[in-house]
Amino acid sequence: MLPYNRTLKQPSRQLRSNLTAAERRLWARLRGKQVLGVQFYRQKPLGNSIVDFYAPKADLVIEVDGGQHFEPAHRAADAQRTVALSGMGLRVLRFTNVEVLAQTDAVVAKIFRVVNAVLHSRAER
Repeated sequence: MLPYNRTLKQPSRQLRSNLTAAERRLWARLRGKQVLGVQFYRQKPLGNSIVDFYAPKADLVIEVDGGQHFEPAHRAADAQRTVALSGMGLRVLRFTNVEVLAQTDAVVAKIFRVVNAVLHSRAER
């Protein structure tokens, strides 16, 4: 069981009701088990973070980063979050808002490949 911070429950609800345009576009392609039957959750509290998208069956976190994430302080914080999430056994994929909005099919294809690889490797065990 992954760590859960109860104090993040309400902020995650607020984030779910205020998705960015890029998050809305990607959510439309992830929701309803559209990627290999895998359930994704949006704005999910994990540890001391709220991740944009989480697929427990694939141990996958997807982050959609806006322009502020290119600032040095945000880059450092994102790197720390990635290390913390990786320490929980999760793989983190990061995409920019521009990638999601301009290259949605390519982003979804990459997510599909990662999920497929995870599911395939687990089926071989």
